[in-house]
This record gives sequence, structure tokens and C-alpha cells, in this order.
Amino acid sequence: MRRALGWIAAAVAVLLLLVLGFVMWTQTVFQGEREAALEAWRDPAIEITSTPDSVVMQPVDGGSGTGLVFIPGAKVDPYAYLRVLSGVVDAGATVVITKPTLNLAFFDFRSLDAFTAAAPDVDEWWVGGHSLGGVRACMLAGDPESDASGLVLFGSYCANDLADSGLEVLSISGSNDGLTTPDDVTGNAHLLPDDAVFVELEGANHADFGDYGVQPGDGESTMPRDESLEAITAALEAALLGA
Repeated sequence: MRRALGWIAAAVAVLLLLVLGFVMWTQTVFQGEREAALEAWRDPAIEITSTPDSVVMQPVDGGSGTGLVFIPGAKVDPYAYLRVLSGVVDAGATVVITKPTLNLAFFDFRSLDAFTAAAPDVDEWWVGGHSLGGVRACMLAGDPESDASGLVLFGSYCANDLADSGLEVLSISGSNDGLTTPDDVTGNAHLLPDDAVFVELEGANHADFGDYGVQPGDGESTMPRDESLEAITAALEAALLGA
């Protein structure tokens, strides 16, 4: 009996160590680049508010009534997307960047309205995300209780079938993305509506959709940063604001 109890205690100890190790691993994130984030913070046309659940970016004047709930990639600092998404906020959209549970979208089971509540004045909501965050965004968009009208994918693709969802969809990818390759995007395009808009950024890689440095396994970016930011903003404005 004593020996059995010893084995059980050892097994529990190993399990606890594994859980602790996993939790510690999730807390090692790709940190957002300070100077890039500060560009958004210093923009007088944008009001940025940090909450326990999200980072809310709102236009100071002339909001369009359209918003985007955006889910970060796996273990990527939410603040790494401030500059990338600031352009569409300048144009009038509200953006809510989520703070995923354990920094991994798959462990975040909150519904879309848990984040849209941060901007109650917005009338129409899109949901989107980068990489693994995009996969989670597809799941939220396909939820029958979700009131999302559109989906935005940054270097990502859906694992669930949204072909008959009636959603407006924008997929932006990079030709040099080594983690979500062009073949990944085209190979899963059938899961999206026929009128989904696909934009491929020539020379862009996976990390070009945020400001967090180099990501292992990614391809090399050959697209100038100002050009990728401009292209992402233009695609978002066209989809969300009809610009």
C-alpha cells in the first residue's frame, strides 16, 4: 500500500511539473517592438485603452461604426499589432485586440461579445486574427450565436467550413511566409465563401503581420516595411470601410 501511494505521489509530482513547465512556456512570448507600438500610442487621431481582456483602439473623431476583434498569433504580444492595425483605425474603424488565455488562442473559449462589449457604440463587427489567432477567428465567425459580418485572416486559414456562411472574408498572406505558406492558403481556400478576397503580399513573411521580430521557421522578408504596412491598411480599409 505504501509503495502504491509512493508511485501515485510521484506521478502527481511529474504531472504538476509538466503543467508548470507548459504554463511557463506559454508566458514566453514574442515581445512587441517598443518603437513600433509607440507610433500608434503617439497618434493623436487614435485613443488606445488597455483592459484586462483586450487592447482597444478607437478613432478620436469620425468613427465609422465598424469594428474588428483581432486575435494575436500564438504567444505573440497583443501590442505587437498596434502599428499594423493603426492605419484602419485612422480611417475610422475600431479595433479590439484580444489578450488570449495563456497567450494561445485555442485556450481562449470566450465568445465574441466578451470583446465587442469593450466598444458598445460599434454597430457592425468583423473578427480576425494572425496565424493561430486566425484559426480561432474562423471558429468564432462560424459560431451560430456570433453576429460577426466578416472575417479577416493575416497569414492564416480556416480549419472549419465557412463556405456557405455568407460572411465577407479578407485573407492577406505573404509570398515568403514560411509558417503559413501560399500552398496552405490556397489549399484551404475551399473552406471560405466563393467571393472571399485574397491578397498576397509579394516578398512578405509571417512576421510582417506584426512588429515582434524574427520568428523561427519563417521565410525571409524582402518587402519593405512601409510597403507592407501600406498594403495591409489598404486591404483592411477596402474590406471594412469600403474605401
